[in-house]
Amino acid sequence: MMRIHEELQDGRLTNCSKLAAKLEVSTKTIMRDLAFMKDQLDLPVDYDPQTYSWRYAYPVKSFPTVLVSEGELLALLVAQTALEQYKGTPYHDQLAHAFEKLSAGLHDRVSFSATNSLGSVSFHHLGLSKADMKVFANLSRAVMQCLEVEFDYAKPNAGSERRRVEPYHLANRENSWYLVGYDLARKDLRNFAVVRMQSVKVLGRKFAKPADFSPEKHFGRSFGAYVGKGDHTVVVRFSPEVTSRIKERIWHDTLETRDLPGGGLEFTLRLDSLEEIERWILGWGPAAEVLGPPELRESVKAKARAVAGLYKS
Repeated sequence: MMRIHEELQDGRLTNCSKLAAKLEVSTKTIMRDLAFMKDQLDLPVDYDPQTYSWRYAYPVKSFPTVLVSEGELLALLVAQTALEQYKGTPYHDQLAHAFEKLSAGLHDRVSFSATNSLGSVSFHHLGLSKADMKVFANLSRAVMQCLEVEFDYAKPNAGSERRRVEPYHLANRENSWYLVGYDLARKDLRNFAVVRMQSVKVLGRKFAKPADFSPEKHFGRSFGAYVGKGDHTVVVRFSPEVTSRIKERIWHDTLETRDLPGGGLEFTLRLDSLEEIERWILGWGPAAEVLGPPELRESVKAKARAVAGLYKS
């Protein structure tokens, strides 16, 4: 609609076919947008049957602010509060600027106290990562502009090594930031924890991101942040005392559940790795029993025995 407004604003005659071709949408979409502009935004959109064209009946200086309800504005403010954990990132700064522009156009239309309303809402995030904001800003620029990066990457319980990567995507998984990129030395797509990256250098060499890459596809079979190469069907039986808690959340896109006699629950999902689901299962203690695959069951059993050994005395 902003683009349509620009076309009508300069006084040139136009029609739905021209607008549809220019904006790469259907003529039906153009008709709906013109109707909305006229009926909902009170713009002087006028059709001239003699020239078969659309125009403004009189000059319009600027596109009007889209009206939002009090509830919609409150929902946006709640979302802003939820994103405070990312303060200092480029995204936070852009969000704050967007809210300033939004609120500037609503002073005469909506009247309520955001401070009082937001006092009823709070968020708590356990284990937030301590990513360096300067590193994050460099990575964000490299991802947006498709520029190669170099950085020192520290692996847990190991030294650091220099990596050269084509950065595809920044993802927040389990309250931590990860860079998804193609490692040029290893010739493979990898995930890098931003908190472990140091001395990040954005290089001048551009690259073309594969057209078939998508974060949904990349993390499709991942339980958390780690992406593996396997194909595992994980089956867990939960005891009745935790069944309702399991049902309260959407744990994975592939999840299927089955109610068991006595109030228990069978929990089935397909994953590309077992490391993260293993830690999650152990967190439920004796309320969760792994039924498959066998290697996961044996690994959980071994770790449970090791934990029990810590408390023998």
